Amino acid sequence: MINYTERLTLLMQDIVARVPKLSFIDIADVLVFGRAGRTKAEGAFATCHCLTLPASEPGHYFWRDRTTRRLTRRSEWFITKSPVVTIGQREVKYMLSFSLPRFCDQRLDKSRKERFYPGADPWIAKLDTVVHELYHVDPEYDGIRRIARGDGTYSAHCHGHRFFKEVAEMVHTYLAARPDRALYDFLQHDFDSLDARFGGVVGTAFRTFPSFPQRYIERLPVQPPCDADADGVLVEPLRVGHQPARYTEDDLHVRQFLKDSSRRLVRKGQFRAA
Repeated sequence: MINYTERLTLLMQDIVARVPKLSFIDIADVLVFGRAGRTKAEGAFATCHCLTLPASEPGHYFWRDRTTRRLTRRSEWFITKSPVVTIGQREVKYMLSFSLPRFCDQRLDKSRKERFYPGADPWIAKLDTVVHELYHVDPEYDGIRRIARGDGTYSAHCHGHRFFKEVAEMVHTYLAARPDRALYDFLQHDFDSLDARFGGVVGTAFRTFPSFPQRYIERLPVQPPCDADADGVLVEPLRVGHQPARYTEDDLHVRQFLKDSSRRLVRKGQFRAA
């Protein structure tokens, strides 16, 4: 079977070595994993997840009366935190997730990036998405990259015409460097072709599949006072989920992705599937 996340990781390693704007990225700081995503369903083809964001400022949920707009109740104070993901002794800074098989069946036509690749083969859309997600990695490793406007200020949106244009320029830079075709040839096949050719498509996933490491809520051990409490506002206990705060390579496994479902194959353990 073809390990799709492993092939993506090797491709990314070559991309950052050949594209100057991405040369600051150490792929050892990035974990690539697969998520469920049917071809005809809506949703992202891939997503960049930052694990280096600091804990948030304390906050709470609150509810108001629809008529009087008066505060009637609130939750306990909490902060949100990023989970810690380690592979061996190294802490992962970013994760890139790819929706399978949706990513494999991506095409250029009728997409926002089509205008940047006139006459290009459909599989270029997938290479563009790979570079797109790498470009979200911030040079300071402190969040999702912010895109500067022409006047030097930063845009409130991480996507825009300039972002897509710069991604396309990096794709052309990479291809102009004449990389080994063997590194990207798997992108030229859709999911059905890969499945038939290799007898299956597998990739790294988390044992909590379909869940994966995400920001979580943590109740403050010492609850500070709140001005609204003087008005008799009801304070409700915070409902905190059971999502793990720490993950290691023991939380990874190899999963086979099918057209409309997936199944776990083997525990990955200390051997990372990229």
